[in-house]
Amino acid sequence: MDDPIIELSGVTKSFGPVSVLKGVGLKAYPGKVTALVGDNGAGKSTLIKGLAGVQPYDGGTIKFNGEIVHVGSPREASALGIEVVYQDLALCDNLDIVQNMFLGREETSLGTFDEGEMERQASETLESLSVRTVESVRQRVSSLSGGQRQTVAIARSVLKEAKVVILDEPTAALGVAQTEQVLSLVKRLAEQNVAVIMISHNLVDVFKVADFIDVLYLGHMVASIETKDTTSDDVVGYITGSKTYGDAA
Repeated sequence: MDDPIIELSGVTKSFGPVSVLKGVGLKAYPGKVTALVGDNGAGKSTLIKGLAGVQPYDGGTIKFNGEIVHVGSPREASALGIEVVYQDLALCDNLDIVQNMFLGREETSLGTFDEGEMERQASETLESLSVRTVESVRQRVSSLSGGQRQTVAIARSVLKEAKVVILDEPTAALGVAQTEQVLSLVKRLAEQNVAVIMISHNLVDVFKVADFIDVLYLGHMVASIETKDTTSDDVVGYITGSKTYGDAA
């Protein structure tokens, strides 16, 4: 197996007297999907926000491509190639797909927006992910389904040449067909040698796409397992604290 592109060790985070992360470790590998699961309050969001630079960790180390790095802001995370697709997607309904994908980093030519170049890059990015559910890159986001919106948000991260993409509940509130579309997109993202970290409460989805499953329980990483070596019942046990993993970190 390749070396991890992301390796967290001994990560801690507290808010006042409340300790949320208690020496957590996590690894993510290029071309692999790592599912991060745990009950509400386990620390998943805090762990991801630290990696994204939104709420920097209090302690511990972050290694990126084997080098210790400091991620103190979203800009620093993005510079490394870490992109997060949050559950709310942060899309602008009044703009079209191209405008959303390039928002804040528009291509320019002779002092004006280069609409043709942005449209070309947006189309090529969607094509590289084998996205066929979008009729036109000039569709307004307000006209898109939930699955199509998720697709645009993921494609935007790919456009930024992300090396690590973190997906926060990517299939939440989606129907069956849309869920399958998004899960297929997650697989294709990994096939492009991107390290994918997927937060999910849906273990059916997790077992469909994840290569690894990491389980947080009350701020501790209680299990880090290859998906093929475990079962849904075991993972539920780790999530609820009724089962312990012998080699848990």
